[in-house]
Amino acid sequence: MSRWKIAAAQYEPLKTSVREHIIHHLKFIDAAARQQCELLVFPSLSLLGCVDGSQSLPAPPDISLLQPLSQAAHAHRMTIIAGLPVKHNNRFVKGIAVFAPWMTSPRMFHQSHGACLCEDLKTISVVDEQPEGVDMDPACSLFTTSQSVSESELLTSTSRLQYFSHKFSIAVLMANARGSSALWDENGQLIVRADRGSLLLTGQRTAQGWQGDIIPLR
Repeated sequence: MSRWKIAAAQYEPLKTSVREHIIHHLKFIDAAARQQCELLVFPSLSLLGCVDGSQSLPAPPDISLLQPLSQAAHAHRMTIIAGLPVKHNNRFVKGIAVFAPWMTSPRMFHQSHGACLCEDLKTISVVDEQPEGVDMDPACSLFTTSQSVSESELLTSTSRLQYFSHKFSIAVLMANARGSSALWDENGQLIVRADRGSLLLTGQRTAQGWQGDIIPLR
């Protein structure tokens, strides 16, 4: 993972159509490609937009609508994790779609907490139990989590992620729609944290350790 470069997309949830969401995703993908990122993670339910906690989730979009994201993953040699509803136990729950250069269609996962990835980005393990109790695969190099939490919930969420990073000695990348997206290194040390607004948070591990940057989207 010596030159691996990763990114998290951050922006306030949008209330628009799936097609418009995809166009918006492609703008972030292009920005990440210009930074030579190999992985881009979007916030929770990024392909759906803002959903009140009391609302039930709709069915996922038709997979044919997602083809531009598969094409972008192939064109930029980038793995993309976007958020959308998926069917699980006869109901629609929060999930992720993983688009990768070697896949013709995305892989769907129901997701409670996040996904562990190995350096080759081809091994993905979704964490569906409490992170404190999982049996972490030692081959995993990164834990990613897609969120849309408000400021009142943020301290609890970030404290849990920092603890998780330190406990399992794994880097953690959080994409949060409502601000403060962040990257922690394998020791639970904060590398970079965003403020609010539409931006791309990037992280790269070099021989000197992790480095981070914030890139505003205009």
